[in-house]
Amino acid sequence: MGNHRAARSDRSSLPASSTSPRTTTSAAAPSGGKRRAEKPRRALRPQFTGLSALGGLNRLPALPTLVGATAVAVAGIGAVGVSGSLPDTHSLRLSAGANAIGGTDAYSFAAGSPRARAISRDSQRQALQDAADQRLKAEAEAQNRQRNAALTSLAKSAESRAAQIEKNQWQLPTSGYHLTARFGMGGGLWSHNHTGLDFAAPIGTPIVSVANGVVTETGYAGAYGNRTIITLTDGTEIWYCHQSAIDVSVGESVIGGQHIGNVGNTGNTTGPHLHLEVRPGGGDPVDPYTALVYHGVTP
Repeated sequence: MGNHRAARSDRSSLPASSTSPRTTTSAAAPSGGKRRAEKPRRALRPQFTGLSALGGLNRLPALPTLVGATAVAVAGIGAVGVSGSLPDTHSLRLSAGANAIGGTDAYSFAAGSPRARAISRDSQRQALQDAADQRLKAEAEAQNRQRNAALTSLAKSAESRAAQIEKNQWQLPTSGYHLTARFGMGGGLWSHNHTGLDFAAPIGTPIVSVANGVVTETGYAGAYGNRTIITLTDGTEIWYCHQSAIDVSVGESVIGGQHIGNVGNTGNTTGPHLHLEVRPGGGDPVDPYTALVYHGVTP
């Protein structure tokens, strides 16, 4: 037993830096005694100087251990690569801000790229078209306002002119006259009161229509002598009596101031004159003087 312990002590004293396996030899048995059989000792695993230098390892690790360590290392490196390629939301926001500051649009088109220039041209063209449309619309509205104002002014002028024409369309029936008998006078010259206004003038003095109308009757009418009746557009009848000549025919349209005959002395009369009657609606006569004044002329 003493010799066996000595042999184990020898194995533990092997140098750690040895790179070659060593075999164990049996110690010599003491002389004169029995020799004890010993089990063969296992050869020591080779040791590597490089592993001893890294942390004092003196044995090569098992193969599964190396595979596991390698997998862990690869996983760590892959995790670092993935985390570097997948930015978080904050990083995306910063990137978007950088694109905006760097002059790129929502689709990452650089400000100077052909696509960005095309979009800019389209936007400018649309803006110009919108501005042109607005300008044309404004001009059309201004023209409409001017036209409406002009039409309103013209309408007012036409109304005023129409009223003036309607009021002043009457004319004095003759010229170079003096008034002799007024409406409503009585006396032996008339069977009843005087129904018209007498314009004394030389024979042959022209007689004109006092207003626009149509000739509805011409010819000799007893005490009225040669008479022409003209019916106006409102139905008023104007009688021109004692004429020396009649120059219009029944059915003829006349206008105010148009020549229709001449002053005469026909019928029941004491001298040449025009006997003028005004009969609204073809009814009873009214004072011609008042009617003439109402329509803008004063005998």
